[in-house]
Amino acid sequence: MRTYHDCTACIVKQTIACVRKVTDDPSIQDQLLRETFSMLSNFDYSEPPAVMASRVHARLQELTGESNPYRAEKARSNWFALKLYPWLEARVEEAENQAEMALRYAIAGNIIDLGANTNLRYKEIHEALQHAASAPIHADTQAFFEEAARAKRILYLIDNAGEIVFDKLLIKALGAHKVTAAVRGHPILNDATMIDALATGLSKEVKVIDNGSRAPGTLLSSCSEHFRRTFEEADMVVAKGQGNYESLNQVNKSIFFIMKVKCEVVAKDLGLEVGDIVLHNKTEI
Repeated sequence: MRTYHDCTACIVKQTIACVRKVTDDPSIQDQLLRETFSMLSNFDYSEPPAVMASRVHARLQELTGESNPYRAEKARSNWFALKLYPWLEARVEEAENQAEMALRYAIAGNIIDLGANTNLRYKEIHEALQHAASAPIHADTQAFFEEAARAKRILYLIDNAGEIVFDKLLIKALGAHKVTAAVRGHPILNDATMIDALATGLSKEVKVIDNGSRAPGTLLSSCSEHFRRTFEEADMVVAKGQGNYESLNQVNKSIFFIMKVKCEVVAKDLGLEVGDIVLHNKTEI
């Protein structure tokens, strides 16, 4: 059975960063950290990290009243990505294989993670885009686009703010008329919500729904009935980012996961290295 013990340090680091962003009160910071350690000590590590993250952030909101700690970073991410979009769109149009280049830039959005890295510099962005444009993709991209051509209903699971702009390129390549994009139901970290879909113009180009959940992933048990029905009825599911991979890789459905491998647990699971970019098709169990 897959376990996520190695993700504990990331959860603690994430908790510290979030509570410091929300409050300077050391008593609240200390209380949340103590409660996080207590929750971790009783956590079922066969559950994906998104479960624990949801609990920690719900408690943070109870203690501080702040439901969206990354509001400013997310707005900055969307603004910055929109500035890049015309250049990216032009590069896709110039490419010999436009669909694959759209896929590569969608992956670049996951590499950059604009909301989480608030000190991101132009050089790093340029390097990430250059890397995505030429790096090996661990995938059968032809099979991916052939599947998309056959599908009548595609569900595209969005990951982060900022990154959502890059997703527009791939959604267009897949056929926006048959795509439903799904964002988080409530703010959590820098994950995209309906506010981001509106701010980036995605909602003008494709149907957008929210999943009704506050988890940084897609925990079907916490999602709305409408989302679960859309998920079940989709001919093809495209899921961005590790959070979606960790929460959906055991679900009995064919899903295409698009991401940069960011931790040893996922790397080992996929037989890849940390830093690899991947389009992984999980077939039905």
